[in-house]
Amino acid sequence: MAQKKNFALRIDPAVMNAIESWAADEFRSVNGQIEWIIARALKEAGRLPKASQPDKDVAAG
Repeated sequence: MAQKKNFALRIDPAVMNAIESWAADEFRSVNGQIEWIIARALKEAGRLPKASQPDKDVAAG
């Protein structure tokens, strides 16, 4: 697995609550949910390098 970078994220409390709820619904950690949201947005925008695109099964879990 590739090494991951750490960074601080300031986020609106209402957005964080929504992410926490969504993550719980999909049995993911909040961190995993945020990574999945970002990866999906990058893929949809065509900004994720093809070699870095996660499989659907991996991204879903």
